[in-house]
Parts: sequence; C-alpha cells; structure tokens
Amino acid sequence: MCGIAGVRDLTGGVVPETALTAMAGLLSHRGPDESSHWSEPGTGFAHTRLSIIDLSASHQPMHSADGQWVLVFNGEIFNYRDLRATLDYPFRTDGDTEVLLAGLALRGVGFVEELRGQFAFAALHRPSGTLHLVRDRLGVLPLYYRHDGDRLVFASEVKAVNAVADSTPAVDPLSLDAYFAGRSVPAPRSLFAGVHKLPAAHRAELAADGTVTVRRYWSAPPVDATRRWSDAEVVDAVDEAVRDAVAAALVADVPVGSYLSGGVDSSLIVAVMKQLRGDSTVETFAAGFGDPRHDELGWARRVSEHVGTRHHEVDVRAADFEELWPRLTWHRDAPVSEPADMAVFRLAETARKHVSVVLSGEGGDELFAGYPKYRVAPWLDASRAVPAPLRGSVARLTESRLPARLGRARIALRAVAAPTERDQLQSWFAPFTADERQVLLGGTPAPDRLREVPVGADAVDRMLRYDLESWLPDNLLERGDRMSMASSLELRPPLLDHRLVELAFRLPSSVKVRGGVTKWALKEVARRYLPTEVVDRKKVGFRVPLDAWFRSGLRDSLWGRLTDPSSFVGATLDRALVRDLLERHDSGRFNEESRIWTLLSLEIWHETCIRDARVANVRS
Repeated sequence: MCGIAGVRDLTGGVVPETALTAMAGLLSHRGPDESSHWSEPGTGFAHTRLSIIDLSASHQPMHSADGQWVLVFNGEIFNYRDLRATLDYPFRTDGDTEVLLAGLALRGVGFVEELRGQFAFAALHRPSGTLHLVRDRLGVLPLYYRHDGDRLVFASEVKAVNAVADSTPAVDPLSLDAYFAGRSVPAPRSLFAGVHKLPAAHRAELAADGTVTVRRYWSAPPVDATRRWSDAEVVDAVDEAVRDAVAAALVADVPVGSYLSGGVDSSLIVAVMKQLRGDSTVETFAAGFGDPRHDELGWARRVSEHVGTRHHEVDVRAADFEELWPRLTWHRDAPVSEPADMAVFRLAETARKHVSVVLSGEGGDELFAGYPKYRVAPWLDASRAVPAPLRGSVARLTESRLPARLGRARIALRAVAAPTERDQLQSWFAPFTADERQVLLGGTPAPDRLREVPVGADAVDRMLRYDLESWLPDNLLERGDRMSMASSLELRPPLLDHRLVELAFRLPSSVKVRGGVTKWALKEVARRYLPTEVVDRKKVGFRVPLDAWFRSGLRDSLWGRLTDPSSFVGATLDRALVRDLLERHDSGRFNEESRIWTLLSLEIWHETCIRDARVANVRS
C-alpha cells in the first residue's frame, strides 16, 4: 500500500518541488519506506511507499520503457504474475507496478478490467497529454481530486489535495445533509468544498483541453435467473471462491496476518488462511472494550484455539477516545463515522508490530445479506402499500416511545416511516430523519443526495446492491483504509475479491436469507471450517459501549463541544434539537449515542481539518 499525489497543470506551468514534497510528507504514514517525486513542465507526481512486493525495486513514479507513460500506483495486483506472462514487454523489475504499467503501454487504460486486486492509480499518457485516474471495483483504496479550470490536483487523501490549494479548506454546505443522512458523504462529493472523491469502479480522464470525463468500468452482475442452483452447488461454489480469494490476498513478500473478531466472516477467513498456510504460523488480532454486552474476545480466543493461530489482544477504553479522536480525524479527513474505528486503529497498531499486511472480514454482510435489515426487506417492501403519511405518523409515534434497549426496533421504524423505497434504503444507516435534518440545518433544502434504487431481482437484492454502491465504499472501506494506514499497515478484505462479489450477486436471495437466517450460504461454508456454536451464535458486531461512556467519562467533553455557541455545531445547527438529544440521553431512558456521536464527530472534524488548518495557514 502506498500514497500517491500529483498536479496536472494544462498551461504547462512548473509544478514546484516544494509542493510535491509537501504532498508526499502528508502521506508519509501510507508509505514510510520510501518517498520520491518526478516532474516535467505541466505535471508533477509524488509517491510514498509501503514495500509489500518486490521490496528492493519497483520504485515510483515509474516510466514505461518507451517513455510514453508515467505511473504512480497505490495497491496490490494479486494476479500480476499471470498477467505478466501475457505481456510482451522488457520488464526491469519483478513487481506488480511494472505489470500495470506494461499493460497500460500495450493495451491502454482498458487494461484495468483485467486486474484482480485493490488499487488506485494515476497515469499520464504523455503523447496525448491525458491524465487517467482509476479506482478499484469495490472502492477498497481511495482517490480524491480537485479540478480548477486548467489545473487538477489528486491524492490518496484530502489533506494532500488541500496542501496545494489556492485557498484554505472550507466546508461544503451541500454535503452536510448527506453526512447527517449516513455518517459519511457519498462519492463524488466530500465535506470539503471543491474536493471530489472518485467513485469506486470508475476512472476519470483529464484531457488536454481541460475536460474531465468520469466513466464506470464495472458493475455487479444481475442475479442469474436462468440457473437453478442446488444447495450443495451453492455451498461448493462459494467455498471454492472464498478459498481462491483468500489465496490471492496472501500474495506478498512480507508477513501477512489477520484480524479475528470471532464473527463468522473473520473466523472463516482465518480458518481458510491457516489451511492454506499449513504449518506456517498465522498471527491474529482482536480488540475488547471491557463491557460484557459487546466484548467478543472470548469468541475470538475460541476460534484461535480451534484453528491454531498465534493470537494477540488489545483493550480499548474511554480514555483512548479522548486521546485518539483528533488524531484519527486528521487521518480520516472526515468525521470518524463509527466508534469502532478507534478499536480498529488500536488493532492496527498492535498488528503492525508483527506483520505488514492483515486480512479482514469486510464485505460478507453486504454480499450475503448478513445484517438484520435484510431479513425484514420483503416486509418493508410490502409496507409501502400503506399510504406514506399514515405509515409515517404511526411509525414516528411508536418510535418516540421505545426504550433505549430497543435500538434496532427504532431503526426499523424509521425505515418504515420513510416515504419512498430509496428513502427507506438510505434510512437504515441514517442517524437523523429527513425532518430532523431540516430542523438541524435551519430549513435548508436538502439536495438530491440519495442514490437511485438499483435494479434488482427482489427487495433483498436491491438492498444489497444499494449497500454495495454506498455504505460499503463510502463508509466501511473508507474507515478501514484510514485506520490501518494510520499505522502504516496494509488492509486486505478478501471477501471483496471481485470474482467472489460477482458470484454472490449472481446467486438468488433465497440462499442469502433463508427461514429467518441471514447470510445462509456463507454460514454453510463456515460450518466446514468452524465449530457450530461459532457459526450460529447471535450477531453482535464490532460495538463500543458509548451509551455508558457518554453519561460518564466523555460527558463533559461532548456537552462542552456541542453546546458552545462558538463551536461549529453550536453556530451552524439548531441548538434546541442538539440540547434535547443530550438531555434525552442523560436521562438513561433513551439511547441517543448514534446521533450524539454523529454531531461530536462533525465538531471534532471541523476543529481538526478546517479551523486548525486555517490557523496554520495564517501563521505560515
């Protein structure tokens, strides 16, 4: 994994070495092993390297043998050896970077469709003057850019884009509604004015005339309605695809370990990994929170003992949040959207002492319908037969009276209250309803921030496709990348290997949700590797006991930050609504942790990425 950055100036102006050095410096955590840059009139590239493959060579920026292409690349191409055998090219290294460069030189940018792996790269075709920006199919790795007329600046993280901006960072007001709707901002927007996020499975081209064209190059296939799968065929196919994906993700010239929460996804990955590794040691890593309601350390130990790994644990406490919140916000370049991010960072810190790469379980729920919401998707679909005003008023009244312990029921009722299917799809991860967002933002009209409902075979399939396009790349994977890279650790989610993804989406919903059981097909595969009690235990998730911490160790901090008129939240949002949320949570009768977290994360983001950046700019 690496950090990439660059500037393309179509007027032919010189890109200052100081600018490239500054951008690389801000990405040093992504690539602590090497930093370099290259420039010519009109273009400058910078690269920081975390050496994983071909450790002694594969230096970047890299030029093609004919000099026509220049590349900066972040990621891993797992099938690079197979691709290399198909390319008639004078290779000078043994790494995947030059395989990508050779493919571009011989087959053009369409070569991206042959890649298997996780990647984000920028490539300049010097004869045409075209700059290509490309992001992997699932959005595992990030890529941001700012286009101001004749100049485009790109980087792996927003901070490096802002480092060479002509103005200080500013909030994009149109993105606030989207943030309050999902705790993150969907591509192509970001919370920073003028900064765009390249969507997953897309590539952008900056032509010599200054035109930017963004194209999709991959989509999940539709359900294969022509095939009748037997249960045995499904389980065998998924098993084979999982093993193949894990094997591909083990390609490295450095030690590879794995996160192990004790849930089905990470446990299955670890079990397969251990089988593939044979007698070789497998290092696993788990986090706990000192709260028996959410602590899964016991399950992780159980799996580790069953599989036979060398296991490591880390404890996360309330004090860690106060210490880490601004630091990890800086790394995220966005509000820290989930409390578990703190634990993921502590995990990454611990893992980096032993390995350079970890596998993780992201994607299993979004491919095979693992969340409880998928179980009620058909019922929610049927609920829209009731007129929206009546449905909404009844659901809102019921939801307002539910006790704190029925948090999942509150989320479901908010989904019921949403007027349309696309509103319902968005609402599952929404801390605030559309009406609440209007109050928070002072009646500012919300932009059309919702993605369209994807075409799908049924309600479950549409929900899965929606999450694949939004929640997964814009929240889950974005968090995973930043929290691991903050410790210079490469994260690989093998369940998001695009071949496994394509298989999962060709399968019918009946093998994903069956008889009230979510993630049926993947759990049946897991039974071949893991004890029954691990596979069938109740899903807990990676949870942090914030409800209690917000009434104790973190209470004074959140009240001060969210009610101070000089704060961003205090000055921008409706104070009465914010205070009401805090008082409701303090009462102990309601659990408003998700909404408080959303507000507090926004405030800390503004302090760290906007206010402090402006102060630094003034001082400089």
